[in-house]
Amino acid sequence: METQTPNSSPHRHRHYHLPKRIVLIRHGESYGNLAPSTYTTTPDPKIPLTPIGHNQSYLAGAALRRLFLSTFESYRVYFYVSPYERTRSTLREIGRSFSRRRVIGVREECRIREQDFGNFQVEERMKRVKEARERFGRFFYRFPEGESAADVYDRVSSFLESLWRDIDMNRLHRDPSHELNLIIVTHGLTSRVFLMKWFKWTVEQFEQLNNPENCEFRVMQLGEGGDYSLAVHHTEEEMVEWGLSPEMIADQKCRAQAKRGDWNERCPWYLDEFFDQLADSEGSVGDENDNNNDDENDNELCNSDGSCSSFAS
Repeated sequence: METQTPNSSPHRHRHYHLPKRIVLIRHGESYGNLAPSTYTTTPDPKIPLTPIGHNQSYLAGAALRRLFLSTFESYRVYFYVSPYERTRSTLREIGRSFSRRRVIGVREECRIREQDFGNFQVEERMKRVKEARERFGRFFYRFPEGESAADVYDRVSSFLESLWRDIDMNRLHRDPSHELNLIIVTHGLTSRVFLMKWFKWTVEQFEQLNNPENCEFRVMQLGEGGDYSLAVHHTEEEMVEWGLSPEMIADQKCRAQAKRGDWNERCPWYLDEFFDQLADSEGSVGDENDNNNDDENDNELCNSDGSCSSFAS
């Protein structure tokens, strides 16, 4: 197997300290997924995995291990996990695929928990509530005694700020000769909101996204220019299945090649999400009167030294 060290990268001075990958993984199958009536008697945070869910989680860990080994032998992992029983059990099963020396650490993070749907959930009532959510809009609808996806967005945004501080201060990457992979064990909606915040997706784009399957993961990987993209690891077909539009997929492909910070210049479609039409040149902007402005200041020629002289029109 051919490997390379971080020092062999032409961009090592730009992002050697950044995690190679940020992986979002949904928990394995829970009894709540199997039978929604479970929520009427068991608090959401305490709902456990099914035997199938345990097996899904173990297989996901093995798949992640193969992924990390495929590019770099000397890799390390750091975990963030939601405090719910089903996510912590998923983490334990994933951990079976990694030796102690591979795992730098783990942190329970309340801000990446499941969307709060209220307390004990009466099945018939929840059915009506979810029908109302479809009419109102999935992002802004707030569950009675619970949260909206917009509320989840706010706390995920706070988590991202903390994550970037950890990365920026090198709290997670103790040895730059190791390739670091962050694994975030969370929930379906939370992972979609995370991607929405990270990639600056609009509410309309968010509402077209499909929920990940149990133990399905999304890999954000550093591209050649040092920006994260889903298109480095995943195929276009996969992204279509997730609900990404052609424009969103084009953005991911741009990010896979663009240098950090310049993706927006290379992907001008992003502005088109907010404006009906932007002129390609200054000459076509504004009123016709702008081109025949009678202001005296327009009848001046400015020299390279900053001085100006009047001229007759």
